[in-house]
Amino acid sequence: MTNVAIIGTGHSRFGSRTDVNLQELAWEAVKQALEEANVEQKDIKYFSVGNVGTWSAEPLPAVVIGEYCNLVPSGTMRVEAACASGSAALRDAYMAVKSGEVDIAMAVGVEQMHQSPNPTVVEMIGRAGNYFWEFENFGLTFPGYYALYATAYMNKYGMREEDLGKIAIKAHHYGSLNPYAHFQKEITMEEYLKSRQVAWPLKLLDSSPITDGSAAVVLASEEVAMKYTDSPVWIEAQGVGSGTANLSRRTDFTSIDAARVAADQAYKRANIDRDSPSKMIDVADVHDCFTIAEVIAYEDLKFAKRGEGVILAREDQTYVGGKIPVNVDGGLKAKGHPIGATGVSMAVSLTRQLLYRAPNKAMQAEIRNGRALAHNVGGTGHYAYVTLFSTRRPGL
Repeated sequence: MTNVAIIGTGHSRFGSRTDVNLQELAWEAVKQALEEANVEQKDIKYFSVGNVGTWSAEPLPAVVIGEYCNLVPSGTMRVEAACASGSAALRDAYMAVKSGEVDIAMAVGVEQMHQSPNPTVVEMIGRAGNYFWEFENFGLTFPGYYALYATAYMNKYGMREEDLGKIAIKAHHYGSLNPYAHFQKEITMEEYLKSRQVAWPLKLLDSSPITDGSAAVVLASEEVAMKYTDSPVWIEAQGVGSGTANLSRRTDFTSIDAARVAADQAYKRANIDRDSPSKMIDVADVHDCFTIAEVIAYEDLKFAKRGEGVILAREDQTYVGGKIPVNVDGGLKAKGHPIGATGVSMAVSLTRQLLYRAPNKAMQAEIRNGRALAHNVGGTGHYAYVTLFSTRRPGL
């Protein structure tokens, strides 16, 4: 096994991208990543494509994208793990390099959700819970799922709607600074509290948008990475977990088991103190498909004790300069959530953070430990990936 570094990153503008087709959207990120890594298509010996795509015209996107981006005949695979598909694609490409199968690989995440009408997309996402028992018989869609988490957390820990509003306001603040973000406008607490109810207590401004976008990273083995860059960002460790698809089999709606499993794996592999990991991590991107998900992530990642994640939000401790900056690129909530691209987008944002290349100085966290964390959840906790990125080569 060899160490694996990110040597190039690319990111499209997120939003409603009906101005391009799927492969053109992917190329926007692929082109940037190739140029940044100073490699050509022929150097990419394997590429993995994160895409859910049930709303798209192309049922076999990996080859369509590979052909358009001139990556064929290298091996490829379309990877699907619901909202964590991008992290799954990153893992697939990472393992191809780490195992020694290839020296250079690429992970691409791309989604064009506006190829179908919004009600169709909402239904397709809703079916991704437990189709028969939850969607077909009880009509649960994802706002409803996360409203269950929110009401459970409110009941157990006394969280208020205004606490969720603090999460939304932070997301839109950083989205307003990010030129790649879907939403680039700040919001106030008054606007948040007046926003339309979707599934109580969740409002429109608690919810991530339906978004199109792409992201890509070039990965290289330790043996070749330094030939291309003197500032690689290493994938230090990755943890992966899964959980039941059926909510009736879950005993706790204030935590996501799969995320805790993935975090524990990643922390153990990176020798991170599991009692206080935030002291060893400079910045994090967490899966805030709804605002309550960010609060739960604080606790599943052990940035806060059980029931105290909401205090981080109340005290603005997850802004730049706080205890642990979280989602300072706008997160899923404001940057956007093009499902297959989200995990790769996190890798791009965090790599640029570690290299002091945030697209706006006001988004840049102070890098003291040289380490960043990505937390990406698929479904209602069906899948979870926690990835640690570092400026220090693993093993040093």
